[in-house]
Amino acid sequence: MSSSDCIFCKIASKDLPSELVYEDKHVVAFSDTTPQAPKHVLVIPREHVESIMELSDKELAAHILVDVIPHIATNLGLAEKGFRVVTNVGEQGGQTVKHLHFHILGGRDMQWPPG
Repeated sequence: MSSSDCIFCKIASKDLPSELVYEDKHVVAFSDTTPQAPKHVLVIPREHVESIMELSDKELAAHILVDVIPHIATNLGLAEKGFRVVTNVGEQGGQTVKHLHFHILGGRDMQWPPG
């Protein structure tokens, strides 16, 4: 899939509308259109990266995991009670959009195993 066909690339470039929660020059975060929890946000790199298996930029990975996700979780009021961060990889992993994305889920008790 080319980045021109990717729905998340279109959201990152603002060619498609979304409910933005956060953005900077490297990352965009927006509310999931089919939320699986009361608070469900997707965090994506602006650059097209298919999955975590192709993520080679350590600075981008650190930015997402150390800076962006904690910032969003705090702003959503999730940091106190807890939340879940998930990235799916490949068909059997449940990845439906072939663009790296991290789900931030919270606002309810999470179950284990997840599915």
